[in-house]
Amino acid sequence: MTPGQRRWLFLAAMACLAVFLVWGLAGLPGFGDYPGPYGDIINRIAVSQTNATGVVSAINFEYRGFDTVGEEFILFVAAAGVATVLRRLRGEREGPARDEAAGRELQPTSEAVRVVALALTGPAVVMGWYLASHAQTSPSGGFQGGVVLATAFVLVYLGGQFLAFERISPVDLTDAVEALGAGGFAAVGIAAMVMGLPYLQNFLPLGTVPGAVSSSGTIALISFFVGVEVAAAFVLIVGELLDQTLLVRQGSE
Repeated sequence: MTPGQRRWLFLAAMACLAVFLVWGLAGLPGFGDYPGPYGDIINRIAVSQTNATGVVSAINFEYRGFDTVGEEFILFVAAAGVATVLRRLRGEREGPARDEAAGRELQPTSEAVRVVALALTGPAVVMGWYLASHAQTSPSGGFQGGVVLATAFVLVYLGGQFLAFERISPVDLTDAVEALGAGGFAAVGIAAMVMGLPYLQNFLPLGTVPGAVSSSGTIALISFFVGVEVAAAFVLIVGELLDQTLLVRQGSE
């Protein structure tokens, strides 16, 4: 197939996709017109049942917690797959590595980028920790907090501190933390079953004040484990990709 034929095939496929998207969007209800009834029911009962004012987190970690476990382990398996493939490639590589962009010159990190990246590292850690540990009180959660927390590690690398990035995120520790986060989430559900309750049933004290940091029982605990797993997974993936890139560059020198 010639490049021109591939181009026309791509354009025809995109046109069909655009038609289906417009067709689907045309059938959506108007903005702000929620047909219900499940959201309305959750809004009425969630706070009184869970003492969590972050209703989205209550849905994610209690009402549909079993689905969230699946989402959690999708990321866990993806990170493990990236690490397994890249480590195996590095272990099986024979002879010097070949740079796919030979002759390129990598510019050193500018002082402006270095200052901004390192200045934002601390706030990113605080914000990520807050989001992961306050899912029960505000629109946040472990997934969002974990990504922001992982960003702090990436900012260290962007600041030109690759060796510091490796020191603060050693491979063995990152692997263990990711497994701890994913396993902790599953363990909360298993603990409920040991007590004769349904899987992921909220069995911890809900606290006395809705929206307090100590409220919502297992919701806060699960959010913390999710934040730990998500942060470790992204740090692991970024670290593996950086190690692979460094190996390629060294092999081309």
